[in-house]
Amino acid sequence: MSSALRAAVQQSRRSAFARSARFASTSAKAPTLKERLADLIPAEIENVKATRAAHGKKSFGPVIVDQLYGGMRGLPALIWDGSVLDADEGIRFRGKTIPEIQEALPKAPGGSEPLPEGLFWLLLTGEIPTQEQVAALSKDWAARSAIPSFVEEILDRCPPTLHPMSQFSLAVTALNHDSAFAKAYAQGISKKEYWQPTYEDSMDLIAKLPNIAGRIFRNVYGGGKLPAIEGDKDYSYNLAKLLGYGDRPEFVELLRLYITIHSDHEGGNVSAHTGKLVGSALSDPFLAFGASLNGLAGPLHGLANQEVLLWLRKMQSKLGENPTDDAVREYVWSTLKAGQVVPGYGHAVLRKTDPRYMAQREFAQKHLPEDSMFKLVSQVYNVVPNVLLEAGKAKNPWPNVDAHSGVLLTHYGLDQMNFYTVLFGVSRAFGVAAQLIWDRALGAPIERPKSYSTAAINEMFKDKQ
Repeated sequence: MSSALRAAVQQSRRSAFARSARFASTSAKAPTLKERLADLIPAEIENVKATRAAHGKKSFGPVIVDQLYGGMRGLPALIWDGSVLDADEGIRFRGKTIPEIQEALPKAPGGSEPLPEGLFWLLLTGEIPTQEQVAALSKDWAARSAIPSFVEEILDRCPPTLHPMSQFSLAVTALNHDSAFAKAYAQGISKKEYWQPTYEDSMDLIAKLPNIAGRIFRNVYGGGKLPAIEGDKDYSYNLAKLLGYGDRPEFVELLRLYITIHSDHEGGNVSAHTGKLVGSALSDPFLAFGASLNGLAGPLHGLANQEVLLWLRKMQSKLGENPTDDAVREYVWSTLKAGQVVPGYGHAVLRKTDPRYMAQREFAQKHLPEDSMFKLVSQVYNVVPNVLLEAGKAKNPWPNVDAHSGVLLTHYGLDQMNFYTVLFGVSRAFGVAAQLIWDRALGAPIERPKSYSTAAINEMFKDKQ
């Protein structure tokens, strides 16, 4: 997309939301999230109509054959409202950078990290919620958090050897049994109202994930009976409590940050696109997000932080706890010479250090500056980019989000690496659910891109230079 067109689209969206930006602070009673969304939808429908009328016949530019063979890298093909990823500045959530949302979003009493409830509100509305609105959302999710007994039984019957992500996907898909959207669709609901049961399913989905994740964790790794969700606590606290870390305030703060920065990364990544694709067939949010989780479970997507941690541990085992920069540099070179990549470095889109990495680095500098593994991560951060540039191995030699998250979780004792992707999945539900709601509100059609065979491409270009 050209910079001019990108600026025009972003300005158009900001204008659609701007007329009501002060609504929450001037209203006698702050609206609920669903009420606020209902207010915004008509204007956004008109905004999309106007955008299509003004720009619908314009071209993003040429599509080259290599893009079809290369995983559609850089191919503009999706609308994703919650976030946009810029190669040079990183992710923006509704136009706001990570430092901006860390500053602006409501915090828990005594906390300094943003509450994920506020991020979800921002993804849906483009607005910063009040403390009161975030507290109401926390209570709503706590009230919806119970999972059906048959889903509990499904999880309890899973062998502990079944990967936590397989169990996670299984349980989320089974929630389709009580889908409000599936029921409403079967009863002939109007297309204009699709967003409402989608909203209810999405809220139920997010609310139930801590109970699902906590049950999987305790079934696989032990820890006894699952405690109850506390109705007056925030989402991250309750998730931490179910994992056995509710009495660790720093870990709760880490989860607040972790969920916020992992929630959304525009629509082209595997988990986000899969959810949107499956949802476009009018599969309910449980089926759509279950599919997202299956994509997230892949080693090229959600398992990357495990690979980073394993690589760091091997390095530490070989070099000791306080290696010299030269020793680290030599170890990195040995990794490359063995035909392997340096895990956690490089990104399909980004061409700078991932702001999500920096947010985690700042957390570590504040809470665990003397942790030996964090010190190694910092050392690697100072060494690897220059090695990758010298080797010519990466267009982006800088660290991404996965280069740091595993070290933080391990510091607080959560060293069950197979569970890390479940936490990623809990987080990613926020972005996928927000876009599913807007897709149904805006009447997004079923996805159906054109595909070609290699033979067809050769035939198409056989007489062309």
